[in-house]
Amino acid sequence: MEILWVLMALLMIGFAVGPIMMRRRAGGIQQVAPGDPDAADPANYGFLRQEELDIRMPGPDQDLLEVLDLVQRSQDYRAASQLLAGTEAEGERRWQRVQAFAGAASLELQQRPGGVSDTPGGQWLRVWRTEQPKDAGGAAVHAEFLVQQAWRTSTPGTDEFRIIMEEARAACGDAALLAPGDPIPYIIELSVARGLAYSQPEFEKLWLKILDRAPAHMGAHLAALHYWCEKWHGSRETAYSFAEAAAARAPRGSLLAAMPLFAVFEHLPEVNLVSGFYQSEVVTKAVHGALFAVHAARPDDPMLAHVRHLLVFFLVRGERWSESMNQLVHVDGHVGALPWTLTPDPAADYAVYRALSVAGYEANGGSPASLPH
Repeated sequence: MEILWVLMALLMIGFAVGPIMMRRRAGGIQQVAPGDPDAADPANYGFLRQEELDIRMPGPDQDLLEVLDLVQRSQDYRAASQLLAGTEAEGERRWQRVQAFAGAASLELQQRPGGVSDTPGGQWLRVWRTEQPKDAGGAAVHAEFLVQQAWRTSTPGTDEFRIIMEEARAACGDAALLAPGDPIPYIIELSVARGLAYSQPEFEKLWLKILDRAPAHMGAHLAALHYWCEKWHGSRETAYSFAEAAAARAPRGSLLAAMPLFAVFEHLPEVNLVSGFYQSEVVTKAVHGALFAVHAARPDDPMLAHVRHLLVFFLVRGERWSESMNQLVHVDGHVGALPWTLTPDPAADYAVYRALSVAGYEANGGSPASLPH
């Protein structure tokens, strides 16, 4: 197995200089030259080329894509306002769409900060807030925009970061007043709580407001998990307890059963020197819980792609090739999810794991014909 991890490290370094082609060998998986008759090609499975992968979202949302394209092309916010107004307030999809609109505005501003003669990027969001100050959707997008700006443009602990986060906190309060039953302003504030280091009683008070409005909201649980992690304001034990409690009370068909896998991911060692770590009991138990959640979930659950992407990471690391391929056929095409979004080039990182999965699958006798879709 050590040979495989050495290979993975080499692939991570060399991916930018050429396509990854793998072949079957009795001694394991080895890299071969492009065009080799034994090369394992992800395209044979209908997977998209790396440059075609969409890094904006974890899975398809055609309505959102169409509206995003229209808003960014026309700089007119009204289609975004209409889409959010027609999206269920308590559901996961509305939260994802709020994040997507805020992220689009933040990236526009980063790419076009504006100047004496240039209009800054994301101007449509400013116009939205000016023309429709009582639009709950616009208020939520603005609050999330400020949160993303804080994390994207400043460093936690600095005055600049604190000032932007305090502004975001006020924006969350404004959004909550416009839609009293909407959990999203409070979900956005979870990130503010992490950045501003809310005390645990203060955080738990905020968390209760979310549980009152959307007790099974997966996106909210993932945001809260970050606060309880060891690298922020909790510990490994606290984070695991939070995730396991969420999984234990998950209603039938809920993806909350996958929460322990996210807790394991958040506490992965930076350098792993333990042979078989990804086949260990704690990882195996969390993976099985996530697989159970995926099998029981609704096919149209907006959070399903998030869980599948994380499963790809763990299943490839655990050399469970067939199972990783079964997840890839469902998510390929969109890579805007953990763990890929933590890297500078999400599409490239995802493509490395996909290539390893294909190679491992074929090294054990698999083929496009034997892979169920």
